[in-house]
Order: sequence, then structure tokens, then C-alpha cells
Amino acid sequence: MNSQAVGLRVAGIIFTLVCLAQLGRLIIRPEIIVAGYQMPLWPSAAAALIAGALGFWMFKLSSGAGK
Repeated sequence: MNSQAVGLRVAGIIFTLVCLAQLGRLIIRPEIIVAGYQMPLWPSAAAALIAGALGFWMFKLSSGAGK
């Protein structure tokens, strides 16, 4: 496995962890206050979708790297 494939897999793992953290926020539904205003849940849903897609993309790219 070359260094490019390793880098893509590390990026995929990081994006997957971010996705799982955002999904955890959606499940637990903690109250987050920023500058006196409650943070809505929809940004976490968007972040989970984007991070999940990026993680999937990185893993897909890493399987083809080095060929």
C-alpha cells in the first residue's frame, strides 16, 4: 500500500468519525447554546451527510490508489 492510499484511508476514517459524532448529536439531542441562542439540529444532519459522503469517497479512492 502506497502513501497516497494510506492518506486517503486516514482521511476516510476522520470523515467517518465526524459523521458518527454528528449522528450521535442527532440521537442524543443535547442543548447547545451559542451566544445565547440554541443551535438547531439541521446543521448536524447536513454535516453528517456531507462527512459521510466524503468518508465514502475517500475509502473508494483509496481502494483504487496505487493501481
